[in-house]
This record gives sequence, structure tokens and C-alpha cells, in this order.
Amino acid sequence: MSLSELKSENLIDIFIDELWLEKGLSKNTLSAYRHDLSSFSKWYKGKSLLEVERVDLLDYLASRLKDGYSSRSTARSLSSLRAFYSHLTTKHNLEKNPTDKVESPKLGHSLPKTLSEDEVDRLINAPDVEDDIGLRDRAMLELIYACGLRVSELIELDIINLNFRQGIIRVIGKGDKERLIPMGEEALYWLEKYTSRSRPNLIKDNLKVSELFLSKRGKSMTRQTFWHRVKEYAEKASIKKDLSPHTLRHAFATHLINHGADLRTVQLLLGHSSLSTTQIYTEVARHRMKELHNEHHPRG
Repeated sequence: MSLSELKSENLIDIFIDELWLEKGLSKNTLSAYRHDLSSFSKWYKGKSLLEVERVDLLDYLASRLKDGYSSRSTARSLSSLRAFYSHLTTKHNLEKNPTDKVESPKLGHSLPKTLSEDEVDRLINAPDVEDDIGLRDRAMLELIYACGLRVSELIELDIINLNFRQGIIRVIGKGDKERLIPMGEEALYWLEKYTSRSRPNLIKDNLKVSELFLSKRGKSMTRQTFWHRVKEYAEKASIKKDLSPHTLRHAFATHLINHGADLRTVQLLLGHSSLSTTQIYTEVARHRMKELHNEHHPRG
């Protein structure tokens, strides 16, 4: 069957499948690509994605901004479309790439949301560690902050990824890249406590389960469940900021730099492929220092 005979949803399926085979991207990344492309296809009213012109893309971007979508999410949608049409022109001989000469929306300069060290302490201390679920959550919060993990990396950890003797964990990040991260004494203490006391109770009859962090039903945790738990503990700790599990990853990087860690080390710990991605945290640190100066200096 030729490319022109395929429906839009089939074209998207082919792109996602081939992208996974070529680059080994995570399920979350592939899901984001599919969501962006499907949203555009729906807006395009079911017409073939092979018929798209540059003016159609410009109209789509304008409609998103008019409907209140942020410049950042709109730029991400365009990035997905660029990847899609570049793939079709390179791999499937599509004659014209409609994303050529389409400029991305200008992005405002925004810093990642983070927490102060006091706020992190209050958040991490919020779970009731006398309860199996509370102890699990304490161990999860300690680990995500101690190691700067992405939430997907945290919930996908296997029990064999832990090395208690050496105090390190093995993490499989984006693109199936592996990195070894030291856990620190606090995280190690709570993990040992969770694995020896709470996890055996959560396993129930599911003796073959290998995931490190388990739900009440003895199955692997979901990102959504942990996100809601973080929200609950933030409220309990009287933290008014709108935060997510990823906020703790930002806090990890910012606090390391505040205490003198070099960028290259932070880059390796975070699993960033480019140092430029990590450099944003130096600005976060400078921004925080300026806030503290303005707040506490008599002439601030």
C-alpha cells in the first residue's frame, strides 16, 4: 500500500513505531508525540495529513494561542509535527515538508519551579511512617530528592536496581541510557526500612512482583498515584506552591549547585545529554540568591 492510500491515524502509527525502533524513546515521549499529532489531525478535520500546507500549520498554531494554550506547549506541538514530516520526507519520500520555514512561537524566559530546603524537609517529613503506605511514600520522596529522578524513573525502579552495600541505584533513563547514582545516607536508611518492613506487607500474594515501590494492591505504582500523594503531602506540610514530583528533581539540582556542585556533575546525575539543559539551574540559584538578598539585606 502506498503512502497516499493510508489514513492519517495509520501514518501516525507508522511514525511512532519506526521512531521507537530507531531511537528507543520512552513510552511517555512516544505518547506525547502521538497526542500532539492526533490533536492536529483532529483540528484538521480528518483530512489526510499528506495534504497539509504551510498555511494550515500557521492557522493551527494561531488557533492554539487564541484558545489559551501556552507558547511552550504550542512550540512542542510544532516540534512533534516537524519530526513527523521530516520522517516522512526522509524515510517515505514525501515530496514537500510543510513545516519548512514555519517559526516556533517565541517563548518567555521561565525558570523551573523549585522548593527551598526547608520546604523539602517539610514535604518529606509529611508521611506517617508508622503506616505501610506512609513509609513507602517517605522512601519515595527521599529517593526522588536524593537522586534527582524523573517520576517515571522512580516508579519503574526494580528491586534489583538497588545496591545497599555500595549505596547506589541503577537508573534507566531516556533513550534507555543507564546511570549509577549515589543515594545518600537518609534515602538509604528509609529504603532499607521500607524494603524490610512495608514492602513485604504490600506484596501480599504477588510473590513474583519485582517492582521496588508497590501499591496497596501489591502492584507497581503509577505516575498519577504518586503525583496525587505529593499534592496531599504538600497540603499537609502547608506548602502553597503548585508542585509536582518533578519539582523535587528541580530542587535536587538547584540545591546541589547552591552547595557548590559543578555543572558537569549535576548533568551526569540528572542524565541530561546536553550541558546546556543543566545550565538553567545556575540561573535558578542566582534568582534565589537575589530573592534572599532583597528579603534580608537592610538595603535590599
